[in-house]
Amino acid sequence: MIDVQEVLKLHEQTVALWHQQPIRNDCQGVLQLVCQQHIFNYELWHQEDIARSPEVSDAEIANVKRAIDRFNQARNDHIEKLDDWLTEQLQQRQIQPAAGAKQNTETVGSAIDRLSIMALRLYHYREQLDRTDADEHHLAKVRQRIALCEEQRRDLSRSLDELQQAILSGERVHKTYRQMKMYNDPSLNPYLYKAGS
Repeated sequence: MIDVQEVLKLHEQTVALWHQQPIRNDCQGVLQLVCQQHIFNYELWHQEDIARSPEVSDAEIANVKRAIDRFNQARNDHIEKLDDWLTEQLQQRQIQPAAGAKQNTETVGSAIDRLSIMALRLYHYREQLDRTDADEHHLAKVRQRIALCEEQRRDLSRSLDELQQAILSGERVHKTYRQMKMYNDPSLNPYLYKAGS
């Protein structure tokens, strides 16, 4: 299945690397999907920062909003691709859920997405500790949030390991949930399909 420790390492290392050099995905296998999904979160994170700048023009905000929509759609598509990969693995191994197996509210792909966001959050909180213009109150708040993020990452990665084991043993049902975003679909968003008529 998916090695959660490898995912954590990939997320942490690539976030640091991509802040120093161009974004690349040299991973193989399922980690290629994990990395690509992480790239979309990375791009989305930085577009969201730009969108909140008071110095950005309305025209730039419109472009940023479109980029946010594009990256968010790709991010969601890759959550589904990760879950589809797991479905294929289960089919290949002929693993079926046991009768009465319970289902999680979150899929493996969704948990990996949350770990990706947590890696970004931790990187940017740690960046705050290097600020020379921040007072001790700010730094103390940042340290407290880093500790909480690290705890949440440990909890989530442990839960993801447990979920995968439960799926493999048949105790849990695995299913890919389709996001079915309507706003990017020209046949479903009235502002898009009415513009074409």
